Amino acid sequence: MSASTRGHRERIVYETAQHLRRAGVGGTGLRQVAADAGAPRGSLQHYFPGGKDQLVGEALGWAGTWAAARVEEHVARMRRPTPARLFAAIAEDWAADLESRDYERGCPVAAAVVDCADTNATVREAAVSALQTWQRPITAALVAMGRGPRRAQALSTLMLCALEGAIVLARAQHDTAPLRLVSRELAPVLDA
Repeated sequence: MSASTRGHRERIVYETAQHLRRAGVGGTGLRQVAADAGAPRGSLQHYFPGGKDQLVGEALGWAGTWAAARVEEHVARMRRPTPARLFAAIAEDWAADLESRDYERGCPVAAAVVDCADTNATVREAAVSALQTWQRPITAALVAMGRGPRRAQALSTLMLCALEGAIVLARAQHDTAPLRLVSRELAPVLDA
């Protein structure tokens, strides 16, 4: 669904996620979010009476749901899914996104954690929930590929850890090589 066909509330949540990707929680200004969403400023208080914490929490929830849906799309398109192929597809998604946006936007969840995991329990809990939402279809796919539940959970954790680190390095270096490196180097571990 395009931003123009969504209601104010949905556009505000989406724009918040995009601002988090660029500037983290501290750099996300509510006035600019409302302006970018094409929403009246009063809509922030109307839709998000819990203020910025509520809005950031919902944006992180949206990000987790979006990432989970992308994982499911990758699995559905694979003729012969393997853990390494799934990870490569996810990493390639990120590489394409980073390149197309000149490395301007990273993961909104990672940005929120870096900004305030130690100072804002509400945002930290929303980040944990978003990561769990993203991880669930990865774990389920790995189980469907023949991994036991405990091994699938361990591998999906490894995949997210490697992916988030590679995204940070890729943004810092303005180069997608870290994403391709973790994809290549983890392949034998994931498919073992």
